Amino acid sequence: MAKNILIVDDAAFMRMMIKDILSKNGYNVAGEAENGAKAVEKYKELTPDLVLMDITMPEMDGIQALKAIKAADASAKVIMCSAMGQQAMVIESIQAGAKDFIVKPFQQDRVLEAVKKVVG
Repeated sequence: MAKNILIVDDAAFMRMMIKDILSKNGYNVAGEAENGAKAVEKYKELTPDLVLMDITMPEMDGIQALKAIKAADASAKVIMCSAMGQQAMVIESIQAGAKDFIVKPFQQDRVLEAVKKVVG
């Protein structure tokens, strides 16, 4: 059965790019959110197998959203995405419970490798 994935990024074209990579490779994009606050709502509503989440977003950033999702569901699987050079944020997100980290611009192989590693 296809794994359900929630994509969270404030840039619509980024969500589209990730959606394209995932759906071409047999994953089901269960939903999308454009900020951390919406991501937390959507997570509770959809309980996806995996969340791919940007770090830098308006309203609530990815790390705050990650913490809120983990508080609601300790078994939540989240992969963080961000631009280069944000080492401190990478470390903070891993400490907050992220399973992996993908750097933008996305490389299809890296996205698929991370998703496969986390949800199979």
